[in-house]
Amino acid sequence: MPVEVVNQSGRPMSLCRYRRMAGVLLRIAGLGHMHLGLLFTDARGITKINRQWFGRQGPTNVISFPMEDPGILGDVVICVDRAAEEAEQGLTTLENRVMELLIHGLAHLMGEDHELGDEHARRMAEKELELRDSLIMEGLMADLCINVDHIATIRQARGGNEPDPVLAAGIVELAGADGVVVHLREDRRHIQDRDVRIIREVVKTRLTLEMAATDEMIGIASDLKPDIVTLVPEKRQELTTEGGLDVKSLEDSVADAVKRLHDAGIPVSLFVDPEPDQIEASSRTGAECIEIHTGRYADAPGAAEQDMEFEQIVKMAGMASDLGLRVHAGHGLNYMNTARLAAVSEIVEFSIGHAVVARASLVGLERAVREMLALVKGTA
Repeated sequence: MPVEVVNQSGRPMSLCRYRRMAGVLLRIAGLGHMHLGLLFTDARGITKINRQWFGRQGPTNVISFPMEDPGILGDVVICVDRAAEEAEQGLTTLENRVMELLIHGLAHLMGEDHELGDEHARRMAEKELELRDSLIMEGLMADLCINVDHIATIRQARGGNEPDPVLAAGIVELAGADGVVVHLREDRRHIQDRDVRIIREVVKTRLTLEMAATDEMIGIASDLKPDIVTLVPEKRQELTTEGGLDVKSLEDSVADAVKRLHDAGIPVSLFVDPEPDQIEASSRTGAECIEIHTGRYADAPGAAEQDMEFEQIVKMAGMASDLGLRVHAGHGLNYMNTARLAAVSEIVEFSIGHAVVARASLVGLERAVREMLALVKGTA
């Protein structure tokens, strides 16, 4: 990944959260292709760095080391001990102070230097404020939307009324999720028309409707007006969605479906494999978003294969973002493999269902959602 984070501070630090923070800042600054090193250290560690490299005594709060390599921006070293002291004095949180120091360090790497005079100091302060405001506006961590399909799967197994996915959607929202996802399949194997209709009426966050690009489903979506539609492939014999939509081969028909949904005032996301030709085709259909199919990453048989799939997702998320597409991700994600992807700054939303429902059967739905939120938001 473009950002590498090392914690030598002796304090617990959310590396996922700060890696993502740094990645968002790099992208905001137009430096998303550059490599950045971020080191958290303590007072003793930064004192040693000051003495070795600058001949200075004592700890400082942040040091920047620019690099001349065209692909490497440099390193930022933050003293967490000093950051904690300054946070207490400034009546702010440690996370906010670390964010300020990271922005300050990045501004130095971008060529700003407040020590060169008043005009330079003013310009650097403006740059830091611009970066901070943009970071806050974009949102630091990705959203988490919970798919409640498998609550309906349990209900359909007995053919009764329980458990009710409508009630599950309410619990998901109360637990803090950013949205609810339902997949109304053509064979109606889990979510039913009644479920989607009532959830649309009661959901307070946002509703994502996953569906095939058929006339029937486009008509249903046009009537229901979900907050966004995700177009997915469907096979009657599959247990769950097995791969991404082949937008490259179906570009004209997908573009037509996107247009019809747009005419109904509904934004569209396309569920695609992390492959360049699929993402390029998606950008040509007029869809606002893609959802990267993370199944190959989730099902990788070993660490090397998972690393390879992870790097492919990172590259394709960057490519999609450069093409102006919002990037979502989902399929097969669980409590073991989600945090790593949550650090990818281009991914702005996760859709997760089966793992949460499976855990809910043991610990309860609210707790299962909150535990997944902690992984996605970097607070675990």
